[in-house]
Amino acid sequence: MSVETPTRLGVQDAHQLRVKSLPSWTPWATAAAAIAVSFVLIYLTSYGGMILTGVVAALLFVIFMGLAATFVEGGRSARNRMATILIYGAFILALLPLISVVWTLVSKGSTRLDANFFNTSMNNIGVFDEKGGAYHAIIGTLEQAGIATLITVPLGIMGAVYIVEYGRGFLANAIRFFVDVMTGIPSIVSGLFVLSFWVFTITPLYNDGRPAYSGFAAALSLSVLMLPTVVRSTEEMLRLVPGALREGAYALGVPKWKTITSIVLPTAGPGIVTGVMLAVARAAGETAPVLLVAGGLSAINFNVFNGGQSSLSLYVFQQAGVASEFAPGRAWTAALTLVVLVLVLTVAAKLLARRNKLAR
Repeated sequence: MSVETPTRLGVQDAHQLRVKSLPSWTPWATAAAAIAVSFVLIYLTSYGGMILTGVVAALLFVIFMGLAATFVEGGRSARNRMATILIYGAFILALLPLISVVWTLVSKGSTRLDANFFNTSMNNIGVFDEKGGAYHAIIGTLEQAGIATLITVPLGIMGAVYIVEYGRGFLANAIRFFVDVMTGIPSIVSGLFVLSFWVFTITPLYNDGRPAYSGFAAALSLSVLMLPTVVRSTEEMLRLVPGALREGAYALGVPKWKTITSIVLPTAGPGIVTGVMLAVARAAGETAPVLLVAGGLSAINFNVFNGGQSSLSLYVFQQAGVASEFAPGRAWTAALTLVVLVLVLTVAAKLLARRNKLAR
């Protein structure tokens, strides 16, 4: 008798510890019921279209799941389940605009994905000509963004290293303040600054007194926009490097400059690359600076230091304003090309950053 009693009590305790929960098929059945009710109440009664029907169905799904969980699982489990549903719903809502943008770009941008678009320019192409491409704009975007990156990345990284590793007092605070101010300046301001300083002041000194528009001037204006992003992102990544790595290097007698270049920067490398690519993506999508200081030439120009140039963002802006049935297709294809170009550069930079041994 003394042996059976604990066993019987253990079985009773196990039954008491069991918690009721909804079956795994409940969310799917609830979603189907919410969609059906919303379809009958909204769409069939002509109170709204498919968008309002989907919104009402989502609200009904949340209500039905909350009621079912409250009656079956209890209040605490119901609140947990409702929080989970709201988190997943917020994720889906954040994902919908991205999916919509990608779908629109791919569907409308595929109309001119041909060899003529990537091998020709708009030189001598009339408004109602079906042909004409963005070869000159692609060249301009690559050259301008490349030169802006070469100018900005060393300056931005060195500025962030000074702020984190060396900067103290007034100068470091002043640099942070101006970086924050530059982060919010409009792109047209950077274009006007380069226009007044470089195009109207510097270039006449070597161009017989005449201002010279060029792709290099556009790269300078893009670098002004990229610099605060690179400095701020690099600063944050450097602050995330554990102090123990620095202290260990100092304890072994490694100089500070070598600790920074051999340990701190490689450790923060992936994050720095991410910030740089964000800055490149912003620069590649700017239109106003290129229009102001590069002119938007419709012909192919490989010389970034002489003559006007175009870019993909400026090409999209120009084609979107042309009253022609063929211009929208060229604009959408150029937009898709710009997105794919930035995506390829970002993936390539990420793959290169992963080769760093300290970052693994």
